[in-house]
Amino acid sequence: MQDNATEVTAAGIARLAGVGRAAVSNWRRRHADFPKPVGGTETSPSFALTEVETWLREQGKLAEVPLRERVWQQLSGHPEGPVTALTHAGCVLLLIHDRPTVWLDASAGSDARLAAMLPGVLEEVLAPRFGTAATVNTSGAVNSPGAVNTSPSVSPRAAVHAPLGPELLPSVPLLRGAAELAAELGARQTFEFLLGRHLDANPRQYTLTPADLAGLMADLAGPARTVLDPACGTGALLRAVTARADQELYAQDSAPELATLTALRLALHTRAGVHGATGDTLRADAHPELRADAVLCHPPFNERNWGHDELAYDPRWEYGFPARTESELAWVQHALARLKDGGTAVLLMPPAAASRRSGRRIRADLLRRGALRAVVALPVGAAPPYNIPLHLWVLRRPEKAPAQPEVLLADTGQFATEGRGGPDWRGVREAVLDAWRAFDRAGTLQEHPGLARSLPVIDLLDDDVDFAPARHLPPATAADGAEALTAVRERLGETLRLTTDLTPPPADTAQPARWPLTTVGELARGGALVMRTGGNGGHSRVPVLTDHDVIAGTAPSGTLPESDEEAVLVEPGDVVVPVLGGGSMARVIDDASGGAALGRSLVLLRPDPTALDPWFLAGFLRGTANNRQASSYASTATRLDVRRLQLPRLPLDEQRRYGARFRALDEFERALRHAGRLGNQLVRGMYDGLTDGTVAPD
Repeated sequence: MQDNATEVTAAGIARLAGVGRAAVSNWRRRHADFPKPVGGTETSPSFALTEVETWLREQGKLAEVPLRERVWQQLSGHPEGPVTALTHAGCVLLLIHDRPTVWLDASAGSDARLAAMLPGVLEEVLAPRFGTAATVNTSGAVNSPGAVNTSPSVSPRAAVHAPLGPELLPSVPLLRGAAELAAELGARQTFEFLLGRHLDANPRQYTLTPADLAGLMADLAGPARTVLDPACGTGALLRAVTARADQELYAQDSAPELATLTALRLALHTRAGVHGATGDTLRADAHPELRADAVLCHPPFNERNWGHDELAYDPRWEYGFPARTESELAWVQHALARLKDGGTAVLLMPPAAASRRSGRRIRADLLRRGALRAVVALPVGAAPPYNIPLHLWVLRRPEKAPAQPEVLLADTGQFATEGRGGPDWRGVREAVLDAWRAFDRAGTLQEHPGLARSLPVIDLLDDDVDFAPARHLPPATAADGAEALTAVRERLGETLRLTTDLTPPPADTAQPARWPLTTVGELARGGALVMRTGGNGGHSRVPVLTDHDVIAGTAPSGTLPESDEEAVLVEPGDVVVPVLGGGSMARVIDDASGGAALGRSLVLLRPDPTALDPWFLAGFLRGTANNRQASSYASTATRLDVRRLQLPRLPLDEQRRYGARFRALDEFERALRHAGRLGNQLVRGMYDGLTDGTVAPD
């Protein structure tokens, strides 16, 4: 076996064979001829993919592996690492996208011939698109978008170059597989699929900008011919920009792999000119002469080592030299310095940047000179870190100082949702863009209570210069606040009466039942039900049922990244079970949730109605003892093996008797939840009404 053979983990073998990881462990113990580990660690070994496939085929255990899964295994097990593999695949996919006949000619011969020819033909494609002529740099640690490069060398480098032949030889099987997948999906979609899988497989290594947020930021910036992202990360912001003729996109990131992958992603996404660079933007700006129409940026937060000592006299600090603790204000001024007069910048900012005392002088100058035009407080869960309501700052390089400047403040916290799928992006988008466009046209905005208002700059220039929207936008209080609270009280009373009616009758004492038991896995093998797991994306943007929705009993609230994977859509009568967290929960899908996509960390059970009653199934799956015996406690996160969950073998009529009781319990549980939400709403409304004078104390 070659030293550079593609490797695969036990989890990858399980996917190839269509079994669980426990089955792979059993094969290793029971079969002396099972392939020996070639890498990894003692607790997480890796195996040669070709040896594994041969063994599985000889044993009749090799499942029909989809092409995309085979290509992903080749990429994730690449001997030089997935980033190098993804870079090589991206270069070849761009070749296929731009010059498909050249690829067909180069790939017609042996692997050695293909590896020898590719550097030359790739250079012919990459040089015009990126203006480069050296070798790909695929080294470097993974950082969050815009992470500071602390290496001694901070000179910027071009992001994409043609790789050399020896580097490409181990990648040839992957490249042929990627080309085959591109013939099925398209070159751009193939790269998006592979990049998405890589990001999903390494969630802690990358700080991503959600697609909905990226789209909102691009729309706030407006149409632009030249756009810069100085901390480009994976390219979500530039990818969200509306395409136009003669467009030029500029990107830079301190992480070489991110800059490279972003440049390739953009080149496959658009015909615009793509100018990618690797380097620490604040210390070594790759585009110092650029004057862009728009700048979009999701900078790193709370960086201390951003160049404070080296950059004290940098000409970019037009509004004041940022303190060591104010790295975000350095990024704000960098963005303004790269704009043409009248150009717009939109930055994602931590909320503390709007109020920290160390930044008040710079904030004051931004306001006085009309550079800061709007601050929008996003709902909790809009972007990482998800527990903080981040801000958007909209800035414009002033052509002249406004006579009576105002600034727009908006707070979209009301669009937060209980689910982990993010806020109500449609509501956020409509509210923010309507307010911004009206303000941008007139320079002022009539107050939208609790949502948006424009303030004269002079009102904010106090000792704190705090322009956090929550401070200046008190919650909306309707003129008929007391009447609204009365309506809430009436609904609460109706719900409490319903809850009383639904309270289960006293339980009758009975001897423990001795039923013959079966498992979900046995029922699935026998055809009594179908099991599906949640996916990582889908073609259409349908609501997504998340594990939090199942636990909280709320409507589908999540989103999944758009991809070419087929989303699993739930149907009325399906039973959905969360697999993480150790709770005893199962939900029967009703008509209102039918058609939603199944989210991550969920398993769908679709019972055959002639063999299984769905409420009977869901009720027995919620048993505490049942969940404990089917759960794994081997790590910090308890994981449920749904196949091991048990339920009794009962005739269908008897199942329906239990199912009716379980359904009544579910209605009681829903009524209790609704009563709790109404009670909280009434209590909060009373406190607010009493404290702002809209409700009398008696």
